[in-house]
Amino acid sequence: MQTKVTFLGTGTSQGVPLIACPCEICQSTDPLNKRLRSSIKIECNGKTIVIDSGPDFRQQMLRSETKSLDALIFTHEHKDHIAGMDDIRAFNYINRKAIDVYATLQVQTALRREYQYVFSDFKYPGIPEINLNTIENNSDFHVGDVCIKPIEVMHYKLPVLGFRINDFTYITDANFISDAEKEKIKGSKVLVLNALRREKHISHFTLDEAIALGRELEIPEVYFTHISHQLGLHHEVDSQLPDGFHLAYDGLELYL
Repeated sequence: MQTKVTFLGTGTSQGVPLIACPCEICQSTDPLNKRLRSSIKIECNGKTIVIDSGPDFRQQMLRSETKSLDALIFTHEHKDHIAGMDDIRAFNYINRKAIDVYATLQVQTALRREYQYVFSDFKYPGIPEINLNTIENNSDFHVGDVCIKPIEVMHYKLPVLGFRINDFTYITDANFISDAEKEKIKGSKVLVLNALRREKHISHFTLDEAIALGRELEIPEVYFTHISHQLGLHHEVDSQLPDGFHLAYDGLELYL
């Protein structure tokens, strides 16, 4: 069955444009240079799955005209990936069901801290309703008939999960992937990978590092996300990439 992937956001933690930034990229009127915080929507086997709900989650759901949500999966606990979870309340009301949320125990600790009212004994009327599911030992898990394979990567010293669904792999916020985890990616037809900027960064792949990894893994089509304004104008950077490599952009849809 066909899988549809929609890029809800392709920007770094501050988005593009940055607040008050006068640079050429942030001042651009080209919509391809406007990036919300990184997130994707996957539609497969009748299920709608979102990976990460950052501060722009509400806007992303409205812009993509998302009418239902079956599962929300978290890569890690940084604020630009969890800050929008409260807005699943709309799906609770419209779809008349609690939303399945998948996260490691480490991420669950952050969710319980940030959204203590969701987990309190007293359930205030109108709070988000979730079914919290634990991603255990990087074991495969299922949303309906959709099998999801976690891939552990490192974001400096923080473990982060990427995910593989069929021939599609999504990885954000990484600067190191072990050989064992690379084996889980190999054979993918499409890989999404973070490429923050050209200059070295403590916790993210640079553009050259991301290209090198795509080549090493021999992935036919690689799309870059979690992009900062420091990378440059979309059309200029994209036009310089090798064959099979692309800058993703907000609203881009892939069909696998």
